[in-house]
Amino acid sequence: MSDLPNWIVALIAIAIPGFGQPPDQTYNGYVEADYLYVAPSSPGRITAIRANEGQEVSAGDLLVALVDTEQTAALHAAEANVAVAQANLDNLMTGSREAEIEVIRASLTNAEADQHLAQITLDRSLQLAAKGLVPPAQVDTDQARLQSADAQVAQLRAELQVAELPARSAQQLAAEATLEGARAEADRARSALDDRRIAAPESGLVDRVFFDVGEVAGVASPILSIFQPNRLKAIFFIPEPERASFAVGDMLTVFCDGCPEGLTASVTRLASSPQHTPPILYSRDERSRLVFRAEAVLTEGHRLLPGQPISLRKTP
Repeated sequence: MSDLPNWIVALIAIAIPGFGQPPDQTYNGYVEADYLYVAPSSPGRITAIRANEGQEVSAGDLLVALVDTEQTAALHAAEANVAVAQANLDNLMTGSREAEIEVIRASLTNAEADQHLAQITLDRSLQLAAKGLVPPAQVDTDQARLQSADAQVAQLRAELQVAELPARSAQQLAAEATLEGARAEADRARSALDDRRIAAPESGLVDRVFFDVGEVAGVASPILSIFQPNRLKAIFFIPEPERASFAVGDMLTVFCDGCPEGLTASVTRLASSPQHTPPILYSRDERSRLVFRAEAVLTEGHRLLPGQPISLRKTP
């Protein structure tokens, strides 16, 4: 083209529109997705898989269930320990049981009756002793019996007071700490049980299912993978002579077989070094063989699939 005189090129351009203009550069590539790999936090045998390849799932949908016999038993034991700790704390806060207190009250009533009788007996003995009708030894005996009755009443009154009191602060704090520990253990057991049912972390399309029901999945072993159809990206390669003309944020038009018109993508990443080329000398004649990997986020509203070949062209 450069060998033709300019006036000949001009005449041909008038006759054939577009003659002499360089064609728009097209870049070949493919669609790629960012996958979420759903895996258990602890190993276990798979009892159910609730999603198939190609199925759309919503965030929170149950995807996989693992054997949970051990975790269920651990939760029941932990909940029983919580109940025991709560009962111990309640017992300390309220004092002795009501039945025990009633026994002490009955004993105190009986002791007070004995005390009253001993007081009457002593008073009578003193009166009779003043008249010389009873010996002094009888007065001493009655007086000792009253003192014993007074001591019995005092003891039972003290026991009743102690029984009605709540626990001392140190005992209460220890019981409260035991209860909190039991509740924490129950929460841990409940979390371990919940982990046996794996839900979708976000909405998307199930791409691959790597296990079957009955197989044992290990820790961090993906059971299935999910991708979001509206968050795909285009991977394409830019020849070395055109690398400098691209920048992050550039818009591209996307073409593919059977794709709707109007698909676009925005450049999000440009490699700083050439890739996927044979060993060559970086001479002026050879460096056109170099290509640079680039990524561009596809706009929403398309139905492309990972691995699908596409072509891209810079938007004017």
